[in-house]
Amino acid sequence: MAVSNEQVAGHAFLKALYRSDHYPDEVLDRGKGILLRLCERVETERPSDLAALYALTQAATEEFNDLQEAFREAGSELETVAREETAGDFWFVARVYGFEDADVEKLIATRDW
Repeated sequence: MAVSNEQVAGHAFLKALYRSDHYPDEVLDRGKGILLRLCERVETERPSDLAALYALTQAATEEFNDLQEAFREAGSELETVAREETAGDFWFVARVYGFEDADVEKLIATRDW
């Protein structure tokens, strides 16, 4: 299923990271895929409250946790810039789907990066 939200379809996920040679595109593509699948899940499951949204975003965050090894193998890491950009995209997803009052730290509470 492709996302139907026009803002999501037009959004460049992880944009700042793609501009840097420090982050390998093939790993970023996997991260972008995680975020797009999150959007698909939000559209399909239509969380009714923040708790339901947090369950979805935290599951996606765990997928990002699994990318750390791929970053390391490529000579990169999820350091400060990457963490902030990634968290910002999780916040973007929450806002676009009507959860403006979401707490970004709760969105990514399961992170280990």
